[in-house]
Amino acid sequence: MQTHILGYPRIGSNRELKKACEQYWTGKTDLNHLLETGKIIKNNHWKLQQEAGIDLIPCNDFSYYDQVLDMTLTVGAIPERYRQLAVQKQETDLYFAMARGFQQEGLDITAMEMTKWFDTNYHYIVPEFQKDQEFSLFSDKIIQEFINAKETGIRAKPVIIGPVTYLLLGKEKEGGFDKLDLIRNLLPVYLQILKELENHGAEYIQFDEPFLALDLSGKAKEAYGFVYAEIRKQFPNLKFIVATYFEGLKDNLSLAAALPVNMLHIDLVRCPEQLDKALNTIPETLSLSLGIVDGRNIWKNDFEKSLSFIEKAVRKIGSERVFIAPSCSLLHAPSDLDLEKNEDILSAEIKQWMAFAKQKVHEIVILKKLASENPDYNTLQQFAENKKALENRRISTLIHNQDVKDRVDVTTDEDAKRSSPFKARKKSQQDILQLPLFPTTTIGSFPQTKEVRNWRAKFKKGKLNAEQYDALLKQETERTIRWQEEIGIDVLVHGEFERNDMVEYFGEQLAGFAFTQNGWVQSYGSRCVKPPVIYGDVHRPAPMTVYWSEYAQSLTKKWVKGMLTGPVTILQWSFVRDDQPRSLTCKQIALAIRDEVTDLERAGIRIIQIDEPAIREGLPLRAAEWQNYLRWAVEAFRISASGVEDATQIHTHMCYSEFNDIIQNIADMDADVITIECSRSQMELLNAFADFKYPNEIGPGVYDIHSPRVPSKEEMVELLKKAQAVIPAEQLWVNPDCGLKTRHWEETEKALIAMVAASKEMSEVFAL
Repeated sequence: MQTHILGYPRIGSNRELKKACEQYWTGKTDLNHLLETGKIIKNNHWKLQQEAGIDLIPCNDFSYYDQVLDMTLTVGAIPERYRQLAVQKQETDLYFAMARGFQQEGLDITAMEMTKWFDTNYHYIVPEFQKDQEFSLFSDKIIQEFINAKETGIRAKPVIIGPVTYLLLGKEKEGGFDKLDLIRNLLPVYLQILKELENHGAEYIQFDEPFLALDLSGKAKEAYGFVYAEIRKQFPNLKFIVATYFEGLKDNLSLAAALPVNMLHIDLVRCPEQLDKALNTIPETLSLSLGIVDGRNIWKNDFEKSLSFIEKAVRKIGSERVFIAPSCSLLHAPSDLDLEKNEDILSAEIKQWMAFAKQKVHEIVILKKLASENPDYNTLQQFAENKKALENRRISTLIHNQDVKDRVDVTTDEDAKRSSPFKARKKSQQDILQLPLFPTTTIGSFPQTKEVRNWRAKFKKGKLNAEQYDALLKQETERTIRWQEEIGIDVLVHGEFERNDMVEYFGEQLAGFAFTQNGWVQSYGSRCVKPPVIYGDVHRPAPMTVYWSEYAQSLTKKWVKGMLTGPVTILQWSFVRDDQPRSLTCKQIALAIRDEVTDLERAGIRIIQIDEPAIREGLPLRAAEWQNYLRWAVEAFRISASGVEDATQIHTHMCYSEFNDIIQNIADMDADVITIECSRSQMELLNAFADFKYPNEIGPGVYDIHSPRVPSKEEMVELLKKAQAVIPAEQLWVNPDCGLKTRHWEETEKALIAMVAASKEMSEVFAL
């Protein structure tokens, strides 16, 4: 029996990679510093796994920005607009330009599109494909990382996005072809990579093929058969692992089991019921990798339960064909629980229930030892401690609150309905709000400058008292309100300078949440988030945002939006308790947000935004399971939003989502205004709303805030014209794609001034 890891977090235990990337982007350090930081992180992670006793250690799971973008550069799928940079710039700068856009030296090049990695909060850079696309080996990163690992004394297993999954992750940028048509053009580059790896002594290769756990077309199934038959024909001696995760293989099990590979990895956390069928289906030539340690959450593994899976597999196919692994890459878990030393932030009782990436590595090794014929005394002690921690969690008085349970029980369908239909609400809202055609607003946050972050750090360390901190935040809030008034934005926001993160901020004020100091996970590029931990029943002890919303509204005669994060997003972007259905936890959060919404209305806030960027992300990966999820997710949003009068306008925001297949459910949410990401897709995402004849108001983003480039007024006008061509002008709002927290003030000011000018130009056209 052997152990392996599918992938390890790459940001570093103290976010070293984030800091190194941002210093390089701003010119504070050179490329050598960035590359050396990456080398140190990789070596540390390889050594950690080696010393823990992992048998097969992944390489090429490290990335400076995104693993899909790495593959795009590797196979030379560089969009035409970057060709000049590909000639002029060294590889790293081209790579970052593709991720972030490029606006200097007389060039103005938009970034590649970004979207969610399956049902996670990680964002990947979407490959762009043209008809008859040619591929060639452009970057040798995969080979170099294997060589580096081998030189370090690591038994390394290169991790490569499988060729079929790579194509399915991409987007056709013109009509008339199916991206899977490109498989014969792409495969030779994969064969070239494998030849190089074989020449350098590779033994195992891991192909990540998560699409095998999704609904597949007949053409995709044929592509899988063709690709792996060709790979095996060319490389009879290499050992290939096909890794699936985030769902069960289900109807694709026979396809996966028939692939001419050496090992199949299955996710037994997401789909434990697939083990029996897999054991009865796989041929004698195929080993099975059991994904039994949760790579997506932070709870300790239940050793007793995992051992039952291992023992069942060993009885059926023998220990030599069984591998033990996490359910998926540990990319989605924080790095190291040992860094959580402050019990005022994370109590010892809750900490004992948890495991981060480093601890999960050790859990896998312990399970291997426990499954052996004669586990040693120390291993048996670890087993006893595991059982004790799990029992402590089960009976803990911290978890349960009867009042919360009772309130959920008495919630009715009427609690999820506004008093009147949208048409009547719109009239009431316009009578009070008096907004112009093409009203402008932003999504909520404004740049969190170094000074603002410094104030927060000083406040947490006691170097600023509450009164001093409050005064500084009020000063920044007023400056932001005045600036928005000055440039002519119609609906203002207070800037959210008091907030650390859009989920963490609310979690800190809700009961049932715990927090970490260093529980960072990568969201995209250098952007890291520190998800709260939902360990118990959730309720709102006191108002959370009313103070700052009231203050901001007192500064201006214009309307200021109240800004909240919705229940589904709080759920999705937290580490969630696994001892009750997620739908029940979501309803508890919805009732807490509902209390906040009604308090904001009582305080005179007439526009309230409840952000739900994670609605689409939460969809189950199999379409047959969508409707159950969408039923409770939409209900949760409506519960949070439906306690207000008709004249109070409810906004929601969603970003980086495809809406075509859930547009009816988006409409069922019944938000008065929805703002969506649209600029990178050049308004393509708006077509779903147009085809559906979406009845409520829409703000398609005209400014990509995930890139440092500043769009011109003319560019935004063109986007608005595209929007108005498919959506009536009276339904349209004008706004950025997302919040501005991560941007700098200089670029924000230029972009928003251009955005207001674009709105005015459109209004003038319609005034004629």
